[in-house]
Amino acid sequence: MEDGGEEAAAVRWLATAAPDPVRCREEWERNPLGVTLLPAGSRWDVLIVGAGLGRGVLERLREAPVPTGPVLADFGEARVGFFVPPGAAGPRHGPVRRAGQGSWVVVPYPGRSTGGVRWLVLPDGLGTLADPMRLRWAVHRTVEAG
Repeated sequence: MEDGGEEAAAVRWLATAAPDPVRCREEWERNPLGVTLLPAGSRWDVLIVGAGLGRGVLERLREAPVPTGPVLADFGEARVGFFVPPGAAGPRHGPVRRAGQGSWVVVPYPGRSTGGVRWLVLPDGLGTLADPMRLRWAVHRTVEAG
């Protein structure tokens, strides 16, 4: 793996979602804000929940020795987004929004600080996504624990 290890692998993988991955990486690397817009719906969707619920869900997902998939927090951590396979069914508990086909997601450059969005769990560069069934279980358990 090239310098940057995990971060470089995450950049490569994320850029594959862009219509032009090479141009995306070039613009992203030069962007002083350290963010880019990437389309959801082809490589992944993002299920978005409020920060309180999202933090609890992430804690539950981390209890098992299974990868959680990439997780973002945005704007003062008001919302948390879990990367899932495109079209995956979302949890039935709590307010959940989906960024899927036709949506664009603000994505921070892995390893850089940004003002509005940050990685809670960095993409592994291999395409690992949250398992929708585990995510549903974690949301259900978090809501039950209230």
